[in-house]
Amino acid sequence: MTRRRPPARRRTRRPSRRQQQRDAQLVVFAVVAAAVVSLVVMVVNWLLAHWWVLVVASVLGVLAGLGWLYHRQQQARWETVRAQGLRYGLAQLDALHHARFEDAVRELMRRDGCQDAQRVGGAGDLGADVKATDPFGRRWVIQCKHRRHGARGSAVGTPDLQVLNGTARQVHGADIAVIITNGRVSGPAVTFAKQQRLHVVDRQTLATWAAGSRPLWELLRAIPPPRRSSSLS
Repeated sequence: MTRRRPPARRRTRRPSRRQQQRDAQLVVFAVVAAAVVSLVVMVVNWLLAHWWVLVVASVLGVLAGLGWLYHRQQQARWETVRAQGLRYGLAQLDALHHARFEDAVRELMRRDGCQDAQRVGGAGDLGADVKATDPFGRRWVIQCKHRRHGARGSAVGTPDLQVLNGTARQVHGADIAVIITNGRVSGPAVTFAKQQRLHVVDRQTLATWAAGSRPLWELLRAIPPPRRSSSLS
């Protein structure tokens, strides 16, 4: 008789290293989750036993929120007061760098209620240094010409106005195109501005506007009618 060979033992497959790492991560996750749940239960039980802590924390949170809201309101009020009281003298404007002069014009427009006033002057500005929308919906495009020596500097001439005239309406969509300078404006430039419905703010008009509280549109003639009604009307 032939003897039967005993069946060969199947080799047990050892788990791979990646599987071992996954198992270890699952164990760690389960331990951490159990610890977190236990901690949450302990905290909840402690708070239920000491309910007054929740009351105190709620009151403090409400007070902190009210304090933050009050601070924001006060800050907004002071910003409004500061903007309304913004003033510049000609000596201050003369001493500014030309970029800071553009900033000053932007701030004055904001003082007058043009909340979106922004300085866009720089390389490739296409004749626009400041853009703004007044409370009546009119779009302003302003070109600034700062003269370091004020009235003793070179006069703003017709070529400067020609640049503004060529881009203000066609490129920037202006309702009102303005050139502002702390210096002089030549006679031919003033004539050209009238012919092309451009507005010139010379040194005298700038002094009145910057040192006072009247908006610029009240100091200029032949301003287009409002696009929309406003509380200022």
